[in-house]
Amino acid sequence: MEVVIVPDAKAGGELIAEAIGALLSRKPDALLGVATGSTPLPIYQALAAKVRSGAVDASRARICQLDEYVGLPAGHPESYRSVVLREVVEPLGLSEASFMGPDGSAEDVQAACLAYDKALAEAGGVDLQLLGIGTDGHIGFNEPCSSLASRTRIKTLTEQTRIDNARFFDDDITQVPHHVITQGIGTILESRHPILLATGEGKADAVAQTVEGPVASVVPASALQLHPHATVVVDEAAASKLKLADYFRATYAAKPAWQGL
Repeated sequence: MEVVIVPDAKAGGELIAEAIGALLSRKPDALLGVATGSTPLPIYQALAAKVRSGAVDASRARICQLDEYVGLPAGHPESYRSVVLREVVEPLGLSEASFMGPDGSAEDVQAACLAYDKALAEAGGVDLQLLGIGTDGHIGFNEPCSSLASRTRIKTLTEQTRIDNARFFDDDITQVPHHVITQGIGTILESRHPILLATGEGKADAVAQTVEGPVASVVPASALQLHPHATVVVDEAAASKLKLADYFRATYAAKPAWQGL
């Protein structure tokens, strides 16, 4: 696991956007896994700016969802499909044909989970998977004590996650669904390059447990320690509880330029 400490969220977004641009230059039709929420917005903004300037060609890129609420009506503005189309697909100048995600409104949710896991594999697998992290260490919607071998499946949200997400539903927790479809930890670990971005002091404990704690299902993001090419990008606030912060800074400063992110 590589840990990169950046000054702030904007710098983190720029760094990751550069990595995505480098990937697209090598593999124009790369499958990019995207996360929702406020944390990854600087990535999408920086990447869209590079596309507009002509620095990055994303015309053949493919986009896939990490997770989706269960039970929201089609077209609901806070369904993750709507959010990804609005924040990623449209700003990159892509069409819905380039996008794939699980069907959170399916009558048979379990079948929809299996179908999405299969679709990711048939698409050749995810080349780069963007991740955020919850205050309790969850990635995707793999809440604490999720199986580290889990596949795409339905999960029940913890009360804390529903509280955290209420800000997207007019601060009304009663509007936040209780269930979601999420890529499992095992599915996420099959991506070729998972990149986790964490910003703010509120994520400091979760980051420290993820990076420096034991691999344990109670901190689902710690499973990234098992991946041969996982990157954790954190701002100074989110890095504030890392015991090895100075070491991480030194190793990144000495990293050969040809390695990239």
